[in-house]
Parts: sequence; structure tokens; C-alpha cells
Amino acid sequence: MSSDYYKVTPVTRQTPFTVTVPGSKSITNRAMLLAALSDGECILKNALFSSDSRALLAALQELGIPCSADEDTKEIKVTGCGGTLPNKTATVNAMSAGTAARFLTALLAFCDGTYTLEASKQMKKRPMAPLIDALSSIGISITPLENEGHLPLLIHGGQKQFTDSPKLSVSIDQSSQFLSALMMTGILLPKGLTVTVTGSRTAMSYVHITERMMKEFGVTPVPVSSHGSGTTYRIPGGHSYRSQIYDIEPDISGACYFYAAAALLGTSVTVTGVHKNSMQGDLRFLSVLEQLGCTVIDTPEGICVTGPSDGHFPGLDITMSDFSDQTMTMAVLALFADSPTHIRGVGHIRAQECDRMTATISEIKRLGGDAKEDEDGTGILITPQPLHSAQIETYDDHRMAMAFALAGLRVEGVIITNPSCCKKTFENYFDLFTRCFSDAASHK
Repeated sequence: MSSDYYKVTPVTRQTPFTVTVPGSKSITNRAMLLAALSDGECILKNALFSSDSRALLAALQELGIPCSADEDTKEIKVTGCGGTLPNKTATVNAMSAGTAARFLTALLAFCDGTYTLEASKQMKKRPMAPLIDALSSIGISITPLENEGHLPLLIHGGQKQFTDSPKLSVSIDQSSQFLSALMMTGILLPKGLTVTVTGSRTAMSYVHITERMMKEFGVTPVPVSSHGSGTTYRIPGGHSYRSQIYDIEPDISGACYFYAAAALLGTSVTVTGVHKNSMQGDLRFLSVLEQLGCTVIDTPEGICVTGPSDGHFPGLDITMSDFSDQTMTMAVLALFADSPTHIRGVGHIRAQECDRMTATISEIKRLGGDAKEDEDGTGILITPQPLHSAQIETYDDHRMAMAFALAGLRVEGVIITNPSCCKKTFENYFDLFTRCFSDAASHK
């Protein structure tokens, strides 16, 4: 693989294979934050090592949290601060990690100290205003240092200023990470926090991960009905999380690219350690594959997906708001369906690592496909067309690179530019991709 591009080798016949994917980014970063606020030493097993997780790890170290990592054993050791950051002044950098940026903002706001939160050029473009506004509404001093509503930020933490339990609201229309950040750090306030969800988006799969992990670390957020205005969470205050040894699930978002290949190639793919009791929302993508005619079996080794033997599957009309990271994966599958596919409820993806709505449509058209955005801007309609070779632009977005590589398994001459952008969550993706599909090339 060149550092500048990856040329995909088309596959005409693929034998079944088993693959191991890294640990979940979402779970790894949540576990690091919870461990940092725990009452002792935590050992996180099967942790993800990527640019995103390293950014949060480095930030916690800069704040004085004792952390060490062993990438060979995939373990991270964190000694919790019990709710008091050792360093009262620091400059930390979230790099391009959205989870780190949102989690750190809430963490620093609820601790006593003065902090500067920096970020990469890419992350500076991503939205932060809902979280900044929510924290500012209860008196936390947060000053944008460049553009309003964006990183970098100067944060004067206000842990000791609260004598009661503050109440705030936060919109999750652009990201549910804003809510998760407030929930996990709300325990730092002496009497806790009450946070109400606002906005039109109802997708809560990542919030449910947060809920479950908080419980596993010994603190239970309490959901309360709030007169139809959205879910309200009561976060108990004055607590530390429980130190422990914690096993991190394999990343189902990463597994889905290989499962999608099973549908494209009519073969069987098993991903080790992935099971139907996973807490990750992208598990719902497996039910989508079943609608495409795949069989999905949970084996002792891991879930096995077998695609239709003739390589034919229907288009779908599907809402993906609660597992929108797979929008691009679904879009690529739609290029090979027997009828049009309508992906709905994903308008928020235009504010992620790139404008994924525009990028997906552009790269489909680059391949010769037919795609257009819904009039309300929340969905994509894809109509199958004959495809041709193309050099795919990835927009420095790992999910664009990983998903569109799948098209090259069926179309000659697909080249992925800047494949190294996958270091954000799945550093060895293209090494695994080559290993899984290289044997197939010899069958041509």
C-alpha cells in the first residue's frame, strides 16, 4: 500500500474467512474517561490504539492522570483521580478526535482550574456550540479563541461554584456526544446534574452505550420523563467511578465493512469476538444485511454473515439515524442492488469528519453511479447504474476510505486516495483488507 493511494483488487471468487478487528473507539474513549474519574487503578483490555484514542490518552496525561499503554497487549492502565484533576492549569489537544473534544470540554468545565483545549484544523470545523451553550447556561466560563462555537477554547472550570444540582438542556441534533460528555462528567459536581435532551433527533444508540458503561463503572444515570420535551437524565453527584479490569468489545463499526463484503461477494465472513449482546448501535446493520438476503449466525467464535450466493440483493428504504456511521457502507452496497435504495434520517452526518452527505454523493457519481440528496437534506436516494473505474477522494475521512474500498471488490480500477486517514480508528484496515481478499485474486 502506498501512503498516497490504495488500488483495490477486484474479486471474482472469495472463500470464507475470519478476521479480527480492533477494539471499539467509542467504548475505549468512554472507558478511559470513566477510569480517569475512578477511585483507583483500572486496566482496560482490548483497547483501541489509534490517533483518536492516543489523543485522549495524551490529554489525560497532560492533566496529571497517571496513564500507561501497552500496544502489544492492547492494554491501557489508568489510575483514577477520584474526581479531582491533579493539574489545575494545562493546555491539551483533542487533535481530530470528536469524542475526545466533547468529553474533555465537559471534564474541564466541571473541574476547578484554567485550561486551553486545542484541536486539529479538521476538528476546529466541527460543531461545539450546543455543548458550549449548555455549559455557559449554568455559569461555566468558556471562551472560543478563534471562531464562535468552535475549538480552540479557554475554559475556567467551575466545580466548586455549584451548591445545588444545576439543570441544563443540550441539543443532540448534530452529535449525541454532547449529551454523553455531560452525563459522564456530571458526577464531578457536588450534587450532580440534571440534563434534558432537546432537538429533533431521536437517535440515542451511543447514549445508551454511555448509560450502560456508567452503570458498569458503578454510577447509574436515572432517566426521567419531562412532559414530552425529551428525555431528562439525573446524574448523581459527589461520586467516583469504580476501578476495575474492563474488557472492551471489538469495534462493530469496523466489522461491518467486512460483513458488507460478504453481501457483495456471496461469501461467509466471521469477525471474532462480535456477538449479538453487543452494546454498540452499529449491530443494527446486521439486520439490514438480513433484509438484503444474508444469513447472520452468532457462533462461539463470533457472528458469521453469509451473503446471497448469486450476489443479488434488493434495494431498501431504510432509516439509519441510529447507526449512521454505516451510511457510506450502505451507499456502496446500494450501487450493486437490483433496485433503488433510499437512506433516510442521516442529515447530521454532514457535520462529522467531513460533509459525508455531499462526499458520498460526489464519490458515487465519480464511479458512474446515480445519487441525489432528498429535498429536506436528510437522506440520499441511490439508483443502480453501470459503474466504472475511479480514483476515490476520501476527504481525510476514515469511513469514506473504508466504505468505498468495498466498491473495488466488484469494479475494476478503484483507487482509494489517502488510505492512511484510517489511522483515526482502524490503523491496519488496508493491511487486513489485502490479507482477506488477496487469496481471491489468484482465482481470477
